Amino acid sequence: MSFFVDVLVGGLLSGVMYSLVALGFVLIYKTSGVLNFAQGAMVLFAALTFVSLTEHKLPFAVSLLVTLAIMVALGWLIERFVLKPLVNQSSITLFMATLGLSYVIEGAAQLLWGTEVHGLDLGIPDTPMQFGSVAISEFDLVAALIAATMVAALTLFFRTTRTGLAFRAVADDQLAAIAVGLRLSHVWAIAWALAGVVALVAGLLWGARLGVQFSLSTVVLKALPVLVLGGFDSIAGAIVGGLLIGAIEKSAEVYIGPFVGGGTEGWIAYVVALGFLLVRPAGLFGQRELVRA
Repeated sequence: MSFFVDVLVGGLLSGVMYSLVALGFVLIYKTSGVLNFAQGAMVLFAALTFVSLTEHKLPFAVSLLVTLAIMVALGWLIERFVLKPLVNQSSITLFMATLGLSYVIEGAAQLLWGTEVHGLDLGIPDTPMQFGSVAISEFDLVAALIAATMVAALTLFFRTTRTGLAFRAVADDQLAAIAVGLRLSHVWAIAWALAGVVALVAGLLWGARLGVQFSLSTVVLKALPVLVLGGFDSIAGAIVGGLLIGAIEKSAEVYIGPFVGGGTEGWIAYVVALGFLLVRPAGLFGQRELVRA
C-alpha cells in the first residue's frame, strides 16, 4: 500500500504539470471556441525568452517581467493579426490557423535564440521531502501550489470581475454579447494575453524540469487527453483531468508496463481519452451542446 501511494502521489504531481498547459487551451476555447494548437509553441517561446535573458546577465526579476510583457504582447498580436481577420470562419479554419501559427512561433524562437538546449534553474530544489512513508519532491510541491494559485485566481477572475463576466457572456452566446455592447476583439485580446501568461508559468516549470529545448513544444500533445477528460471549457476540469491522466500514466507504467514491454506512459492517456470520448464527449466538467430538433 505504501508503494501504491508513492506511485499515485507521483502521478498526481506529474498531472499538475499537464494541467498548466491545458489551462492555456481552456482560456482560449472558453472565450472564442478556438482550439489553440499554438499553446505548446508559446510555452517554448516563453521558456526560451526567459532563459536567454538570464544568460545575458539580466536579474531574475527583470527577466521575468520582460518575458511577461513579451508574452502578453505576443498574445495581443496573435489576436489582432491572425484571429481577428478570421472572425466567422469555420472551426477547422481557425484550428489550422493556430497550427500554422505554432510553426511560425517555433521558427521565430529558433531565429532569435538558436536551437541549443539551455539549463534553467528557478532556485527551487528538487530534493525529496518525507511525509510519513511518502517522499515528495519539493519542486513538485511548489509546482502544485503554483497551479492551485493560478486556478483560484482565474476562477475569481471569471466569477467576480467585469471582464470575467464578459468572458462568460461571450462564451455562452457571442451574438448576444455583441447585442449588449461587448467588444469581442477586446475580450479575445485579453484571453490571448492571459494564455501567454499561463504559457510563461508552464514554460518555466517544464523548462526547469526537462531543460529548455524545442521538444517543449510537444508538451501540447500531453494536454489533449487532459482536455478530453476535464472538458475543453472548464478551468476546474483542466486540473482534475491533469491529475487523472498523471495518476493513470504512472499507475499503468508500474502495474501494466512490465506485462506489455514498458512504454505505457507514451500511449495509455490517449487510450483513456478515446474511451472517454465514446462515453462522455463533453468531458467531466464540459458543457454539453443541446441541439433542438
